[in-house]
Formats: sequence, structure tokens, C-alpha cells
Amino acid sequence: MNPFNPISEQAPSNPNTMQNSPQTNSFLQQPNPNPSLVVNLNPNLNSDMDPMSSLSIPRKRKRGRTRRPSSLPLHNQVFPPFSLSNGNVNGNNELVTSSSPSIKTINSENSNSLPATTSDISEEIIVINKEATAEALIALSAGFPADSLTEEEIDAGVVSVIGGIEQVNYILIRNHILSKWRENVSNWLTKEAFVDSIPSHCSTLLNSAYNFLVSHGYINFGVAPAIKDKIPAESTKANVIVIGAGLAGLAAAKQLMAFGFKVVVLEGRKRAGGRVYTKKMEGLNKTAAADLGGSVLTGTLGNPLGILARQLSYPLHKVRDKCPLYRSDGKPVDPDLDYKVETAFNRLLDKASRLRQLMGEVSVDVSLGAALETFRQVFGDAVNAEEMNLFNWHLANLEYANAGLLSKLSLAFWDQDDPYDMGGDHCFLPGGNGRLVQALAENVPIHYEKTVHTIRYGSNGVQVIAGSQVFEGDMALCTVPLGVLKSGSIKFIPELPQRKLDGIKRLGFGLLNKVAMLFPHAFWGTELDTFGHLSDDPSRRGEFFLFYSYATVAGGPLLMALVAGEAAHKFETMPPTDAVTRVLQILKGIYEPQGIDVPEPIQTVCTRWGSDPFSLGSYSNVAVGASGDDYDILAENVGDGRLFFAGEATIRRYPATMHGAFLSGVREAANMAHHANARALHIKVERSPSKDAQSCAVLLADLFREPDLEFGSFSVIFSPNYSDPKSMAILRVTFSGPRKKTSEGSKPDQQHSNKLLFQQLQSHFNQQQQLHVYTLLSRQQALELREVRGGDEMRLSFLSDKLGVKLVGRRGLGSAADSVIASIKSERGNRKSTSTSLALKSGTSKHKPGTSKHPLVRRAKAVASSNSSKAATNSNGPKPAANISDSKTGTNSNGSKPAGNINDCKAVASINISGSKPVENSYDSKAAANSNTNGSKVVANSNDSKAAANSNESKAATNSNGSKPVANINDPKAMASSNDSTSFPS
Repeated sequence: MNPFNPISEQAPSNPNTMQNSPQTNSFLQQPNPNPSLVVNLNPNLNSDMDPMSSLSIPRKRKRGRTRRPSSLPLHNQVFPPFSLSNGNVNGNNELVTSSSPSIKTINSENSNSLPATTSDISEEIIVINKEATAEALIALSAGFPADSLTEEEIDAGVVSVIGGIEQVNYILIRNHILSKWRENVSNWLTKEAFVDSIPSHCSTLLNSAYNFLVSHGYINFGVAPAIKDKIPAESTKANVIVIGAGLAGLAAAKQLMAFGFKVVVLEGRKRAGGRVYTKKMEGLNKTAAADLGGSVLTGTLGNPLGILARQLSYPLHKVRDKCPLYRSDGKPVDPDLDYKVETAFNRLLDKASRLRQLMGEVSVDVSLGAALETFRQVFGDAVNAEEMNLFNWHLANLEYANAGLLSKLSLAFWDQDDPYDMGGDHCFLPGGNGRLVQALAENVPIHYEKTVHTIRYGSNGVQVIAGSQVFEGDMALCTVPLGVLKSGSIKFIPELPQRKLDGIKRLGFGLLNKVAMLFPHAFWGTELDTFGHLSDDPSRRGEFFLFYSYATVAGGPLLMALVAGEAAHKFETMPPTDAVTRVLQILKGIYEPQGIDVPEPIQTVCTRWGSDPFSLGSYSNVAVGASGDDYDILAENVGDGRLFFAGEATIRRYPATMHGAFLSGVREAANMAHHANARALHIKVERSPSKDAQSCAVLLADLFREPDLEFGSFSVIFSPNYSDPKSMAILRVTFSGPRKKTSEGSKPDQQHSNKLLFQQLQSHFNQQQQLHVYTLLSRQQALELREVRGGDEMRLSFLSDKLGVKLVGRRGLGSAADSVIASIKSERGNRKSTSTSLALKSGTSKHKPGTSKHPLVRRAKAVASSNSSKAATNSNGPKPAANISDSKTGTNSNGSKPAGNINDCKAVASINISGSKPVENSYDSKAAANSNTNGSKVVANSNDSKAAANSNESKAATNSNGSKPVANINDPKAMASSNDSTSFPS
């Protein structure tokens, strides 16, 4: 071979993961950019609902090749009309208010002409401008429902009342702010920019929306100079250790630094980026930037990485749809035959989707591969070898999309993230995604080649140990890949809750490898971005099945061959010379019959992601037995808000993508800031109750034993303020048992959007278990709902269409419901105490209402810990080492027992007639209490000249008692390590 043709093995970043093709947009989060099609969108589709209760048939589109439209007719898919509460879209695609005479409208453009006395803002909808529909679409692209609140917003308490005009106005303002910033993402957007467009009486809502969007990283984020200038020069808040300098870790570090936190990032590799790795290839005066890991921006509408590229003025190259296929003998596949087999393949996917609906919960234990093979044998159209090879190519492409074997993918949930796919084109970034990594890593304190092996966490803080060095802080963020968590190479003290360990075990972590080749010239041409190759051997169907051409974006003639599925695992042990020889054979078989010589490559690189100790795989997938819930479980923090988790395997909506990793880091930065602020105010956040404390679900069930209103499948409990019709109430809808026929039942010919869904859910839960879903609404709305005629189906329709209220699981009620529940329980306790004493006097006994001495807690994620006072600080400022014991049990400072298992408080799946997020989680987290013990033996290596006790010391020092100091993260020279984290794909 050419002497200038060195073959090197690399363990770069994870393979590129192109999330589904833009041609088959999921209508949930990413709308069609054509406003005229708004009425066909479903911004609130509930993707978290079990597939057996979903009427649409989602599917994960192929990363490597655009998928042709589904064979399923559009009218067979459920897409409720796009709407805004109390508003409609007119023929000009402008938002107009409904004709209800009880609702007033204020046009802020003419607000100066309003009378001095404005009416109650709860009774009027503001009109900011005539672009409300377009702004709603932008909100959709950013991950927001266009006409409702996210769970994050509800938890943050952005409005005082869920539902109603205040919420509508908040949403209009929120969408307007998002749109304004998207017009120029390089500027720092201030609240003052909205003085002329938002009515003055809505200043509270403006503050609420603006503060939420900034604190949660929806606006004013990134790498533009105007935004970087806002990072304070001096850090004034808590110390944070970020483990891993991938996209998740870097995104979190940037945000936390902007919030004023002291941040240090520990990275095991010699570089930042993790599974996003751009390698410079060169030789014979040729150079090229090769993305050996995440390489494709999967959708540009709302993609935060696309925003970073805009801020940096980096153009994007659209991946062209044309992808010709070549047979094993090098001859091109006939386009008609290609279309025939692809159509048959899509039909099998449709049948598999319908099968899981029929199977119900049983489908959780069935693999997608088994279902497809069964249907292929029964319904398959492939009758000859070439058609079978084509079919196997599509199977390989599906394994590439999921980085997993089809035999291990869950039939029930393999495509659970489809409804959230980013809209827009799939793109390459010229020069490689390492340019984004470089921009994010700028001015972030990263310590390289520091492999973290132990993480201690407790009520006083965290200790992260790398080699013989100890880093301590108030909080830590772990962003290592799922493969590293599965390996157990990091020891957590105390052990992670069993709930999280089970989630780590259930989720799949697949593999994709690449062969990057730099040639003297682009002999394959530059008119294509992709082409495919068929294999005669089904077991090798994923071996070099797809080629990416980077000749137009890498700066040189670069070609990349992908290895997926079972072949990707065999590739880990294949000698690099054998791999390159095989690739060249394929290329020569394709091009030499066309009279095109295939030269020897100048340089080649073979990836080994499965063997890389800092990744141990490529990206996550939903394996048999797992579900989308496991992504949420991996994202849960532990240790009373001390240890947090981010990465592509922690984000349910966007797993296995680069933008998912980035967004998870931004998410956790907001969560960490929330917990830090709460601690500063001495507020307990989401702490687990003790064993004898009532869970929220048990408390709700107890209150609903005696509802204030009950009609059909609906029951309502009121807050104590009975005189006010706007006082809050909690509505519960029960799906269980055969429905009773009532005189007000629907007529046979009555049709509405919720009837089929209602019947389906009733039928399912008649065979399964009782289902409760909830919502917050006013007492007046509850009374209006009771008067609706036509049975429960009509009430559901009224609840969704007229009141704009969404049903959620118990967890989905959010913190806004906590005070309502507490006040109802308190009022009933007083009321029942009086009635009980009266009953005893008359010789009748009644159950005495139970009361809990523990505060109401919405979630139970945290590890219970000792309520000890804060550790004293050194005279020069930094905290001394946190003393955290290895003990997994203990008592709290008040003497109570530590929290054990929460009593299986299951928040059942939410049903959303207009599409809210369902929740079905079981609280089995084992929270262990930690008692503080003096004399922690984990100290910095005294032989390490770079480890110093204090940030203002350049040399290692000893404490006054002679003991060695513990490295503090304030010390810029105290370097720790981490397993490479990040997220990967795209």
C-alpha cells in the first residue's frame, strides 16, 4: 500500500446518529413550517402514552436515508386541530379571540388609548401583534406546546392559576419572547425590549415568562460575544463539579458559569467533546475534518446546535435526500425494485405498530426484530435473493438509527421519541462539529486526563475522586455515557437508589462504528452525500452498508463507511488493514465497472467505540423491558439535590442525539440552580418523606374518598374558599369497570374528537387496572362541567375543547396542586374533628382523619440525609472537605428514621384529550440517609505539586494540625479526572 497511507485505530466519539428524516415529520413538537398547514398539527400529542392506547403510528425514521411517506393514510392518524385556549386561527392564519362575550381583548398596539381603569386581567386576552400563529409555531420548534404549559412551567409556578385567561396571556407573552430572541440569537434580549409590545398591566406575566426562559436556557444561551460577556467575572454562588466535557457537560458548565456558580469540569480524555470528535486527517497536501462520532444535526428547527452555528456564522450543508443503492456485485439496484421493497418494509413497520396496540402490555417483552421477522414470513413480498438483500439493507439502516440489534429493541417503545423529532433539514457542519465543541469549551476550566472512579454525595456536599486526588463541592453533575454507568467503573457512595440502577440496567446502549478515508481526490463525485451497498450475507448486512461523502464539507476528499448492527460488534476485533481492504473492494466493485479508478487512501481511521473505556458504546436505545420512563429515571437527581445526571441517555424526548445531550446539560443547570437557591433560602426541595409519611398519591386517594362533587366518572374536591367561584379545585377522572348507561348518554350518531379515545381507554383499563387522571381547575369550571349533558365522553370533550384543561397523572399536577391539597386536608381535618365529636355524643363512631406531621412532598427522588449545619469555611474562603461517610444508613438530626422505600406510589399514565404528557412511574427509590463523620481519609495526593488546599495558594500546604489538605475545586491547579461524558449522536 501507499507509504503515506497509515492506518490508525481511534476510539473517537460515538457514530453519527441522524434522527429520522425530515420528510416524515412527527407532528408533535416540530410543526410544518408552512402556516397554511397549521390546522393539521398536533402540538400536544401525548407521546409518553403507552403505545396500546395511542391511535397514531409513530416510527423512528432512518438516519442514513430519507424514508418515503408512510403507507398509512393521513386520515387514519389522529391529529387534533391546532388551537389556542380561547382563541382561533382565521383564514389569514392570524390568531383571533373566540366570540365569547364574556372575554375581553386588549390590543397592546393601541393600549395608550385605553381608559385609565383597566378591567381585571383575568377576563381579557391581550393581542400582542398579528403574528400569534407564527410565534406559536416557533414555540413548538423550541419544544413548547403552542397552547398550554409545560410541566417545567407548572413546577416553576409561572401563573397563579392553571387554566384560564391568565395562562393564555402568559403563553402569548412566552411565545412572543421566544420569537423575538430567535430573530437575532446573537443578542442578549432584555425585558426592556418588550415595554412597547406588552401591556403594562401584564408586567408580572412578562417577568414570569422572561425569567423562566432565561433560567431554563431557552433564550440568551450560547457562544455569541454578547452572551459570553454576561458571564460574571467573579463567581459568587456554590461550587459545582461537572464530570465529563462532552456536549452535556459543556452546556451545563456554560449555563452555571453564567448563573454565577464556581465550576470545574473533569474530563478523562485528552480532549473535550466526548462522543463528538472531529479528527484532522492529512497527507500528500490534503487535509480533511472527519467527524468520527456525532456528525449530523438532525433537524434545524429549534435545534440548539443550529443556534450555536448561527451565532458563530457557520453555514450548514443540507444532507441531500438522494441515496442510490448498489448490489453486492457493484451493479446499481433498479429504482423500481428499490421502491417496491422499501414500500413492503414500511408496511411491515406499520403492522408491527398495530400489533403492539393489540398486544397491550405484553408487547413490552417482545422485540421489534421478532415482530418484523414474523410479519416478513407471513406477509413478506421478497421472493428472490436481491429483494431479500434489499430488505436486509433496510433492517441494517433501522439498526443504525437505534445503534442496537433489532432482536434487542423493544417493540412497545423503540420509537417513543418520534413525536419530538426536530423539524427542518438534516445538516452537516462544514469543518466538523468539533468547531462547536471548541466554542463551548472556551474559557471553561477543564482538567483533562482525570479519570473519576468514586463519587461521594451527602447532605453536606460531594466529593469526586480521580486517582489519588479529591475534588469537593456543593453539587456535582455526572454526564458520563450510559455505557460507563452500566460498567460500574464509577463507585457511588452511597450506592445509587435501586430505581436508578434498574433504569440503567434496562435501557440499551448500542454500537455504531466508522471507517474514515482520506483520498487523493473525490473519485465518487460530489453530487451525492450518501450511497448504500447491499450484502449477500444477512449476518453482515450492516457492514459498510452506508457511505457518507464529506467532500463538500470536510475541506478535502473524505469518504466515511458505516458499520451497524451485529457487524459493528464484530468490527471491534477486525484488524484495521482487513477493514480497509474490504471497503476498497466494495468501492472498486462499484466504480471500476464505470471506468473510474479507485486510488489507495492517503490516511484511514477505524473507530472502536465499544472498546473505548470512556464511552463503551455509541448511544442509547429502548431495549426489551425498558420504556421512555427509564430516561426520566436516569435524569433524576439523588442525595437531596447534590448529585445530578445529564447526557443523551437522560432526555426522554431527544435521546441518542447531539442536541439531546446539549439540552440535558442546560436542563440540569436550571435544576442545580433551583436546588442551590432553595438551600440558600433554607427550603427543602423534593425531599423523600420518611417511611410513615403519606405519599401524595395516598393523600389524594384519601381526600377523594369523600369528594365534594361526583358525576359519572368525574369527582371533585374543593379548596376551603367556598365563597369564591375562582377558588381552586382538583378534578379526578376514573377509568375502570364497565361504564354505566345513563339517561344522558350520547346518541349513536354523536361524533366528537374524544369519543374513540375514551372508548379505547375504557376498554383497555376494563381488562387491566383502574386509572386515575387529574387536573386543576376552578370551582366554577367544575360546576360548569357537571352541567354538561351527553355523558362522560361529552364532558371530556368540554373539558378539553371549551375549558382548555388537560388531564395528567398524579405527578403531573405539579407544585401548584400541593398547596391546594394541603389546604383541603387541613380544612377537612378541622371539619371532621368537629363532626366526629358530635357523632360520638349520639352513639355513632366515625373514623378519625389521619394527619401527617411531615410536609407534603411532590416527588421522592432525593436521598435523605442528616440535617447538620453547614461545614465551616477556611479563613480564605473555600469550604473544607465535606465529611461524608460510607454508611448507607443512619438517622436524621431530629432523630427520625431515614426514608426507605416509598410505597409504590404509582402516578398512572396521564390521558390528555388534547395531548398532555402522561406519566406512569413507580416510586420505589431507596433513599438512604447519611450521617456525617469526622475524619474523612480521602485527601489530595501530597506528592502532587499541583494540588493545593486553597485557591490562592500555588503550592501544596498542610493544615494547622499537620494533616494534608484536600483539593478544593476553587484551586485552578487541582486537577481531577472523569470518564468522558457527553452525549453523542446525531
